[in-house]
Amino acid sequence: MKRLLGTTLALGALLLGSACNADNDDANDTGDGPVTITVNGLPPDTDPVNRANFEKDVKDFTAKYPNIKIDAREGMMDAQTFSAKLAGGQLEDVFYVYFTDPQSLIRKRQVSDISKYLGDFPDTGNIKPQLLKVFSDEGGKVYGLPSQNYSLGLVYNRDLFTRAGLDPDSPPRTWADVRAAAKKISALGDGIVGYGDYSKNNTGGWHFTAEMYSRGGDVAVRDGETWKAGFHNATGREVLQQLKDMRWTDDSMGRRQLLEYADLLQMMGSNKLGMYLGTGSDIVNIVNQYKGKFAPLGLGPIPDGKGTLGGGDGYMFKAGLSPAKIKAGLTWLSFTTVNSERVDADSARSKSRNQPVGLPQPNIWVAGSGSEKRLLDARAKHGNVPKENFAAFAATVDTIPLKLEPPLAQQVYAVLDVPMQKVLTDRNADVDALLAAAETQVNGVLAGVR
Repeated sequence: MKRLLGTTLALGALLLGSACNADNDDANDTGDGPVTITVNGLPPDTDPVNRANFEKDVKDFTAKYPNIKIDAREGMMDAQTFSAKLAGGQLEDVFYVYFTDPQSLIRKRQVSDISKYLGDFPDTGNIKPQLLKVFSDEGGKVYGLPSQNYSLGLVYNRDLFTRAGLDPDSPPRTWADVRAAAKKISALGDGIVGYGDYSKNNTGGWHFTAEMYSRGGDVAVRDGETWKAGFHNATGREVLQQLKDMRWTDDSMGRRQLLEYADLLQMMGSNKLGMYLGTGSDIVNIVNQYKGKFAPLGLGPIPDGKGTLGGGDGYMFKAGLSPAKIKAGLTWLSFTTVNSERVDADSARSKSRNQPVGLPQPNIWVAGSGSEKRLLDARAKHGNVPKENFAAFAATVDTIPLKLEPPLAQQVYAVLDVPMQKVLTDRNADVDALLAAAETQVNGVLAGVR
């Protein structure tokens, strides 16, 4: 789920207490003097291009705002460390989240209200209301800001398509087409996998949800004032049965399974994978982090096209922060991520470093706003991607219905990892029994959602 994969926030009252009390010692600090804030999102050494960009941002920011010191930490939102850091009061002041997580953090009062400071940062007024709502409570108070959003499509290798006798300008439009193409690609041999899918660390549940949406199904549905599982049906069976058939009957998904986010990107970067569900941002990561070449990579619409899973990420503010730290954090975000004024310079910089500019993806700005216009102008001016590689996706990005993730998404995804794992590792897996068991567990997860 690239940057866009979440973590399970099964956090109890202990976490609430420790998070809310973490910064009480400076809660009344409203001075204008020097302030230090901790932020995460510093890319690792293994991602030198993005790390260099981040470090330059810190240097330029400090030069412009000498009274604000940025203490940058590596990492985004790691399932292995997030809960422990939150419980121990070690979470950064401004921290990265996926769209699946803000509502849980807000309900548990583990984040700071930033509403009254937003008027000092003009670009925040051009953020799409539906995206800002992800970071808001029912009363309209805001606790964070989005940085990007996405919709899923079909990432594919154009070179392997050509070698397999497929048209690289016409990616599969249905799941039946995906299965047929995967057979041809895997027949190339040499360890090449036709189609890849996830099944570990919540990524399997994420993709199961996406595949349900693409067929017109749901994972969670409203039942009066509550929610219940919506996948133990013919559509859910179609999803799992096709994966099972591709894995065991066609042998087009490879023998290595229990894959998570980085695995498929590495395979695509090494020209060993024909197709998988992903985003335009994945293509950037394949090139930057996994030594892939840009030219062979294509992006098509999600198969069947009855719906596509959309999500994104952003940053929130740790509970108990002083006004000075909140304003410093908003100044940092308004310099780095929520800043349409810098998109032209950023695009020019990316182009000069042979990084892709102009990939078709949704953006966070209100249509027709000055912020969106600056973004679209920069893409047109500096775009360096071969548009034919992404023409099929671009043609449908505004027509396929966009559906957000289910309530308590990461907890739901953790449950749905299991049926994904079973059908890909056990040729005797009982699809209906797996769905029935998952339904019971997901109903338990959703029981408290209102």
